[in-house]
Amino acid sequence: MSGVCRGLSALPVKILAEASLFSPCPRFVPTRSRFTKARIPKELFEERSKEHEKYGGDPDQPHKLHIVTRVKSVMRRPYWEKEMVKHLGLGKAHTPVIHKNTPAVNSQLKFVKHLVRIQPLKTPSGLPGEQDMGDTYINSKGELIVRRLLYPVEPKAIEP
Repeated sequence: MSGVCRGLSALPVKILAEASLFSPCPRFVPTRSRFTKARIPKELFEERSKEHEKYGGDPDQPHKLHIVTRVKSVMRRPYWEKEMVKHLGLGKAHTPVIHKNTPAVNSQLKFVKHLVRIQPLKTPSGLPGEQDMGDTYINSKGELIVRRLLYPVEPKAIEP
């Protein structure tokens, strides 16, 4: 009889209640309730992540460029991780490389996220022009700093 009760537990409760053929089973537990309840706490699933506030990002306007730096060695790692690190240009450790924030690049970074540090590239002094490209550098906070050169102003003619 217990086998029949287990087999009937998949049927909706309405059908089982209407059926007068079977006696009510004392251990009737619907199987759906066992598997549909999430065991993961609801705090992990928030609408807006607090990570944006932690890293200074804006969820409505994501950054356009990543600064990716390899911080761990690829020794004793699988071959696909070594190939991905080489493909991303992260051969030398602690050397930053700039990548676009696109789904294709993000899916590649997902495989080696435990080996790299990813930061957004911030431009507090604006994007550099072509003449200023040689005078830019990235500081440790992930900001692109442009050292603007001071050009001499055309001297005005002194009128006596």
